[in-house]
Amino acid sequence: MTIAGLLPLLPLPLAFALDAVAGEYPSRLHPVVWMGSVIGWLERRAPAAGRAHQLAYGLAMALAVPALFAAAAWGLLALLRPWPLAALAAELLLLKATFAVRALGAAAEEVRAALGRADLPAARFALRSLCSRDPSSLSAGQVAAAAVESVAENLSDSLVAPLFWYAIGGLPAAVAYRALNTLDASIGYRGRFEWLGKASARLDDLANLVPARLTAALLLAAGALAGGRTLGGLRILLRDGGRTESPNAGRPMAAMAGLLGVELEKVDHYRLGDPVEPVGAGTIARAWAVTRVAAALALLLALTPLLLRGAHHAA
Repeated sequence: MTIAGLLPLLPLPLAFALDAVAGEYPSRLHPVVWMGSVIGWLERRAPAAGRAHQLAYGLAMALAVPALFAAAAWGLLALLRPWPLAALAAELLLLKATFAVRALGAAAEEVRAALGRADLPAARFALRSLCSRDPSSLSAGQVAAAAVESVAENLSDSLVAPLFWYAIGGLPAAVAYRALNTLDASIGYRGRFEWLGKASARLDDLANLVPARLTAALLLAAGALAGGRTLGGLRILLRDGGRTESPNAGRPMAAMAGLLGVELEKVDHYRLGDPVEPVGAGTIARAWAVTRVAAALALLLALTPLLLRGAHHAA
């Protein structure tokens, strides 16, 4: 393979390496923060009342924000095309911004470490970095379970989904996915923003339909490599994967529950898995061990279509 044919394969592994070494960018330089700023600006100008008006405005946001950032990514790469190394640098830097593996592991470790030293208030506080659930009344076991659920779910949202869309449509597709996911996380679809956020929530569900199920499969494969209960993971995935309100979140969470032999419960919402093992700080460590292997498998899987395209062009 020529150097020109090799260049398209480099952004993804280099972005992974950058994430492993450096983690997240400073806030002022992070494209996701820029997305949040644009969303906030649009949100402040949203209709204050009227379902139809809010729904229409929300739909326009759900289409315009991802399109805006995808077009910016495409335009930058097009502008830099005469300078391949500059284009490579721009692509890997922007691609890295669409996913976060190191930050996810660091957030999980904060919860695990706090539970390990029996500091429940610190564990509850650290959980806020992983999920939006109110942790103030959670027991130590419930905090650990919430952390495990969040690690599994965020593997899909924070890694597998952007890589899936990158493999399909390149950097613009990965950036568009991250913008849509950020829009959904920023507005939501409950309470004040129920109608404003409905379009972005439904489009985000659609964008994650395949990645969530792919994540569950990757977790099962990782469990086979990392000593998890693979058959138990498959059984719980098939039994409990559809028990969450979200059409997607339950899949990776159920697979993880089965792999670890634990029960993961959000009170008054769902219960996934069977309580074969107790849930605690060690469960978070085991969940992260499986997740790291699944992340490596996701990288290899995302590289496959790029390698096939390179081989096709070489032929």
